[in-house]
Amino acid sequence: MERIPVQKLAKVLYVLVLIALACNIIAVYLVPAVVLVGGTQRFVAHPEWWGGLQGATAAWTHGWIWFSGHEWALTLFLVFAGANTAVILWQARRVLKTVLAGTPFASENAVSLRRAAVCCFLIAAAALARVIFSVCCYRSPLPLATYNALFVPMFAMAGLLCLVMSALFRQAAEMKAENDLTI
Repeated sequence: MERIPVQKLAKVLYVLVLIALACNIIAVYLVPAVVLVGGTQRFVAHPEWWGGLQGATAAWTHGWIWFSGHEWALTLFLVFAGANTAVILWQARRVLKTVLAGTPFASENAVSLRRAAVCCFLIAAAALARVIFSVCCYRSPLPLATYNALFVPMFAMAGLLCLVMSALFRQAAEMKAENDLTI
């Protein structure tokens, strides 16, 4: 059976989502080591951290103990956001799978999009908490000009978009089921 252009595009997107998911999991694993060293530039400059990823493993096992309040909050935020991003990518993979199967209007797509929306809202809430923590910690409005402050509206809007798409997919699945029953 020949694939339609949408399915060809879905196949490319499916592969890209899998690559992004793999990169996301690796990045989440490296977060404590990167924070412990003091940033990505220092992390890359220290080859001993790359040797078997022993530094990343050490940061996960006992490195968190030595973090200050700000480093601990940053690590916790990045790991939490990375885990939620992994769930979002997994849900995108599930939706693309149904498109590849030729059944895009399945009710499971509505569920997947609703789960992705919840993860988007969780990231927005965590970013808001981090901004508030940083404003209180530094006693300055400067954290309002960081990427965390940008994450709040960006992920809140993404969550709303996923909820709208979830409702559309749910309605389309109901209409398709109704049409399939019509003789």
